Amino acid sequence: MIQSYKKKPVLAEQYDTIIIGSGMGSLTSAAILAKEGQKVLVLERHYIAGGFTHVFKRKGFEWDVGIHYIGEVQRENAIIKRLFDYISDDQLKWADMGAVYDKIIIGNKSYDFVKGVQNFKDKLCSYFPDEKEAITAYVDLVFAAVNTSKGFYMDKALSPILSTLIGSKLRKKFYAFSDKTTDEVLRSITKNETLIKVLSAQYGDYGLPPKQSSFVMHAAVARHYFSGGSFPIGGSSKIAATVDKVVENAGGTILISAEVDEVIINKNRATGVKMKDGKIFSAKNIISGAGIMTTYDKLLPKQIVEKHQLKEQLKTVKRAVSHACLYIGLKGSPEALKLPKTNYWIYPDKIDHDTAVDNYVKDLESDFPVVYISFPSAKDPDWSNRYPGKSTIDIITLLPYEPFDKWKNSTWMKRDEDYVAMKEKIAQRLLDELYKQLPHLEGKIEHYELSTPLTTKHFINYQEGEIYGLDHTPKRFRQRFLMPRTPVKNFYLTGQDIVTAGVAAALFSGVITTAAITRKNIIKKVMQRSLIV
Repeated sequence: MIQSYKKKPVLAEQYDTIIIGSGMGSLTSAAILAKEGQKVLVLERHYIAGGFTHVFKRKGFEWDVGIHYIGEVQRENAIIKRLFDYISDDQLKWADMGAVYDKIIIGNKSYDFVKGVQNFKDKLCSYFPDEKEAITAYVDLVFAAVNTSKGFYMDKALSPILSTLIGSKLRKKFYAFSDKTTDEVLRSITKNETLIKVLSAQYGDYGLPPKQSSFVMHAAVARHYFSGGSFPIGGSSKIAATVDKVVENAGGTILISAEVDEVIINKNRATGVKMKDGKIFSAKNIISGAGIMTTYDKLLPKQIVEKHQLKEQLKTVKRAVSHACLYIGLKGSPEALKLPKTNYWIYPDKIDHDTAVDNYVKDLESDFPVVYISFPSAKDPDWSNRYPGKSTIDIITLLPYEPFDKWKNSTWMKRDEDYVAMKEKIAQRLLDELYKQLPHLEGKIEHYELSTPLTTKHFINYQEGEIYGLDHTPKRFRQRFLMPRTPVKNFYLTGQDIVTAGVAAALFSGVITTAAITRKNIIKKVMQRSLIV
């Protein structure tokens, strides 16, 4: 049964743009197009909108499933801040996490990542006094890599003719960084293994360890948090709620429990979508934010996929890593439980990131290669107004999809005892990691449950539960088909697959997609609005 994000929607047969999926890229596209005067229909297959920005509630608790911290929203002139303001009509508010946004824990030692570029460098130099030159060089390289991305992403929004004429020039400097792995770049400036491990410790934010990841992906994440981390006040569900108002004010609608069966193509032009219940909606433009693999595997007619050899394109990229998340509900307020706002990144001692991942993939009984602990209730100043006397914690680790493939045809929340037992074993190991860091929390937990790659597959419709869409290898950034335009006229892509991993990147993907559709400089319009406001 199709339902509206709002009650009793007034649905039309014809829209200016239909958007499949309601993740960050889709929501951004919807809000921008609504502000351009378009009537937009957003179709979400699940019962809640937002993709990785949605929340779920259970046993008197609430958990954010994908947003753990966002950078750049405390800087008034930052593009990320201005974009969030733009798509929410200034209704999204953010709480600063404080001076220390990430704590890197390796064995018995810890290293704080503190906000402010100079503070960041000074703090690292206090840990590694003999590596001052390397640390300065690292920060300079991060900025240099990020600065080349403007031209690279600008090219994605250009018309095919303009891209042919000037695109190679726009991409050239970017490739100088994207073709190198994170490990290659770090080893070019230091031989200190511990420093390399610490500098690359945020790899969980994009899923690939240093010897596999492109340096531009690493640089984008590192730069994103140099000004600190923030959390949406009221929880990440505020994103979809505020965007919905913008869409609704322009005559559009966000529908939930609205699964698209197929995109309708007529003479190589997208004209609408057919729903699972047979209903048809028509539009001038169709955007898929469902991920490029799901889009080409499930949403486009087979003859179109074969005509344009789209499956051949997909062979050149790989799915990103899948994960497990332990959602914990505790008795006691964040203050009473002394929960930090800082994220904890925990790694095994005396082993590099890549080796730790390799060992774990081969044997799930080996040490977790990374354990990330987030304290969302402590980050949100509005939390205790909504859930007095309660707190939440999220614990995330990598978890391969393959061991769960045997349950792929089972039903969510109705899987067998072996599946439940496997989940419980992983959950207990993650709880042990929590108690090592915060032993006073033992006995305070009221509820916990573990999501697996199958959970992500069920809710996000990524076929192997991949959290970041496509792997961010050097090869990935050379794939020219990862852009908004497709070989099908009036059919576009948005979301992290056409940019990079994460909510902020997906936000920017909406800008690129709408710029390609409208042929307008959306960023310029956003920044000019900030001057007026």
